[in-house]
Amino acid sequence: MFIFDLSIFLQGKIFYYHGIIVLILFVVGFILLMKAIKTIKKLKLDNERLIKRGKYLVAIYNQVPIGVIFGNDKHKLVDCNPMFEKITGRSKKELRSLSWKEYTHPDDVMIEMELFWKFVNKEINYYNITKRYIKANGEIVWVNLSMAPIEIQSLAITHIGIVQDVTERVLLDQALKESERSKATLLKNLPGMAYRCHYDRSWTMEFVSDGCYEITGYKPESLLYNRDISYNDLICPEYQEYLWNKWGEILAKKEYFKDEYEIITASGERKWVYEQGCGVYDEDGNVIAIEGLVIDISQQKQREAHIRYLNNHDLLTGLYNRHYFEETISRIDAEPNLPISIIIGDINGLKLVNEAYGTDKGDELLNSVAKILKKYCQEADILTRIGGDEFALILPNTSYQDAQERIRVIEQACSTHHNLSLSLGCATKKTKFELISNTIKDAEDNMLLNKLLKSHSFHSNLIASLKATLYAKSQETDEHAQRLIKYSQLIGKDLNLSETTLNELELLCTLHDIGKIGIDDRILKKAGPLTNEEWEQMKRHPEIGYRIAMASPELRAIAPYILCHHERWDGSGYPQGLKGEEIPLTSRIIAVIDAFDAMTNERCYQATKSFEEAIQELKDCAGTQFDPHIVNAFIKVFTEIN
Repeated sequence: MFIFDLSIFLQGKIFYYHGIIVLILFVVGFILLMKAIKTIKKLKLDNERLIKRGKYLVAIYNQVPIGVIFGNDKHKLVDCNPMFEKITGRSKKELRSLSWKEYTHPDDVMIEMELFWKFVNKEINYYNITKRYIKANGEIVWVNLSMAPIEIQSLAITHIGIVQDVTERVLLDQALKESERSKATLLKNLPGMAYRCHYDRSWTMEFVSDGCYEITGYKPESLLYNRDISYNDLICPEYQEYLWNKWGEILAKKEYFKDEYEIITASGERKWVYEQGCGVYDEDGNVIAIEGLVIDISQQKQREAHIRYLNNHDLLTGLYNRHYFEETISRIDAEPNLPISIIIGDINGLKLVNEAYGTDKGDELLNSVAKILKKYCQEADILTRIGGDEFALILPNTSYQDAQERIRVIEQACSTHHNLSLSLGCATKKTKFELISNTIKDAEDNMLLNKLLKSHSFHSNLIASLKATLYAKSQETDEHAQRLIKYSQLIGKDLNLSETTLNELELLCTLHDIGKIGIDDRILKKAGPLTNEEWEQMKRHPEIGYRIAMASPELRAIAPYILCHHERWDGSGYPQGLKGEEIPLTSRIIAVIDAFDAMTNERCYQATKSFEEAIQELKDCAGTQFDPHIVNAFIKVFTEIN
């Protein structure tokens, strides 16, 4: 009974515990089920979130304004976003079929190849490069490419690249660099010194171009912030205050500054410069800097000074010219300068000297007169050359008596010079009511009167000097001239010539060869025959003699005879080739007697002939070289006297 009851008891316990276990399992299962449901819901939610994020990422991938590429280590593109297609101007399909090297600019391929191999060989973790792609249409696009590793084995992707179109930035950079280069080139080649400075008394420089050294002798850095010297110290002291005040006026009006002034260079040289500049202002109109350009104009100033000199000076003598004389007369004609005396001087016989001895001698004469006049000028006097042979001396605050004394001293100085004669006249303006033009005219009239009084004696002296020069240079002698005079007078009387013609014939005997003064001594004194060139030179002496005679009133009457004394009866003479009686009678006479005397007296270029031989030569040449009538007359009178 006890055993039965125990088994029943134990069996009941078992059912009891079994129920508890089942209950526990049920509760645990329920809890797990609820957790599983919750987890499933969470997973579903997470999946929805992932899908949503994926959509976001795809949208970003497709719409981001930066190219994104996925590639492999075979230089192939696996995938790319639309922006990369747009950047390269190629479709994804086309890009997948190409190596990146094929649409990279050839000049950039080798540079990137080196980086790419280091990257795929893990020598570097990433690289960045600015390069060029070539679009399908040939257009060039600049990009910035950043390459980094990424592992997606299923797609054989080994790297990702971020590509940004930087064409605009690169072109702007290039334009900026070109602008900077052009600016640097411009500043380097500017004909001067570009600058930016403070508006202060030192003109403290913030920037100075390389042209600084050429203008100032200082390197640009020496002037920057007044390191060694300020720009104001370079400006000549007399201009410093003027420039400061003028800049003040210009900046106040916001106008452009333009002016010229002198600076002192590093070597101590004074140099003219031209400056042009303007102020730099802030929003409130305050001056924050000055910018401009300084140019060396020293040569221009020298040219201007030279032009002024040429405008106001006579080049030969260095004296003031007529233009300056007229300007000065207008300026000096004022009451504080009274009395004003004017001396007018004229060189006697300058034209004759020019014709006889050449313009070089005439120029020497002009300079000699100029030196004498300058020697006797006082500080306030103005000496000018107002014409070819005329000088004028303006004497402010000088009386007529003092001017006359000045003339006396000048004439005395001229008298010590050979062949120098100066006619002088003066007049004086004493009151403000007199016209200065009348004073000048009175001085000229007085000079002309003086010239008339001097001219005859001076020309006589000059002609005597010309004869002496002729005898010294050529074979001509005074004895030759006297013989010709003797022969000419005999022929003239035989032909019943007038007294005037006989006088002209006598003068012609002395001066018919005066033109030989202008012939080279080596030709005149040559012993042997002349060359063709030398003969052409010799044949010029009648024309030279003609010009000399025309320059002197005393000789003007015989000038045509001098010109024609080598003409021949048959027209084969020189210089005009006159024939027969076209040749003046006096010239025909001198031709016969000169030839006879030359044949019968010793000459370096020919042997002496006897009188008989010479007479026969005249007869032989009658009708060709000589006038037959003159030859017959000469033979007749010569035979009578012998």
